[in-house]
Amino acid sequence: MTQKKLILFMPSIEGGGVEKNFFVISNYLASKIDKVILITAEKNLSNKLKNIKIVNAKSNFWREKGRLRKYIISIFLLIKILLTNTNVAVFSFQANLYAILVCKLLNIKIISRSNSSPSGWSKNLVKLIIYRIGLNLANVIIVNSIEFKNEMKKKFSVNATHIYNPLDQRKILNLSKKRVKNFFPKNTLKIINVGRLVDQKNQITLLKAINEIKNLYRVKLILIGRGVDLIKIKEFININKLSKLVKILYTSNPMPYIKQADLFILSSKFEGLPNVLLESITLKKMIISSSCPTGPKEILSNGKGGLLYKVEDHRELSKKIIFFIKNKKRCKKMIDFSFNKLSRFNYKKNLDKYLNVVKKII
Repeated sequence: MTQKKLILFMPSIEGGGVEKNFFVISNYLASKIDKVILITAEKNLSNKLKNIKIVNAKSNFWREKGRLRKYIISIFLLIKILLTNTNVAVFSFQANLYAILVCKLLNIKIISRSNSSPSGWSKNLVKLIIYRIGLNLANVIIVNSIEFKNEMKKKFSVNATHIYNPLDQRKILNLSKKRVKNFFPKNTLKIINVGRLVDQKNQITLLKAINEIKNLYRVKLILIGRGVDLIKIKEFININKLSKLVKILYTSNPMPYIKQADLFILSSKFEGLPNVLLESITLKKMIISSSCPTGPKEILSNGKGGLLYKVEDHRELSKKIIFFIKNKKRCKKMIDFSFNKLSRFNYKKNLDKYLNVVKKII
């Protein structure tokens, strides 16, 4: 039997952990499989993807004003290809429900990878019913944590396949060696947060915690990211007179800044399996994270490898920061514990798991 072509479906490619995983997984699959095609609304990706044919929109009209237009044109391109190519299989990384429905109607096999907890995208009964029906139409659903797998079973009766994010520790260490400006003054508690400036990442809770302790300790916080909440975050900083304590910047390589910090804080309302925690552990940084679904509790072994606080509880977060300040030796043991557990996220092992799933389909 002739091997099927593999179509990767990723309409909108933005900066973040999801995209990092997409590039790593896609390039690995393309190194092992002939005839890999990417359908996307984005352009200028040839330097990030190897041995992958890119099919995208020619007009910039489809790249403007958020994801909706990107989804529309990408679904159109997917249908166009599937109508003329039957010997194909699809691997969707985004707009999964739409891709699944199209493939089901055209009798095409599809693998779907969900990136973030259903807590963020199934908040009412109607959505729960739609996703329960739609997700079960896929041939394989892949998720990136055990907690995520359990959520999919409980909410949607989906028997998902769990594959951890592949962690390239060598690359992280190399990226961290780049020389960058040091924004952290001496004799301060150096805190960092990396993530899109959006409601999901919830940097406001972190800023509230900093506001709680600003008169007790010398603190400097760096927020690395960009997004629609930038104005709201700046307003909070100005109102609470935090401008000397908080620096906002954006870079595609946050590793040198994480390396400079004492403490990484994740403030999210929900996640999938946050890469940035794995990167921070690789650089042997202490972590305080919200106990959001899904990923942080699993990465930090339910508090053995870092401190956890209730989602959106800035007062509890401020107490955890103070605990870190006063208990450096205990926290050093937590750092070592998490570092020694990183083998779960082995780069080659987890990429091979993706390859095995795809080979069964094609």
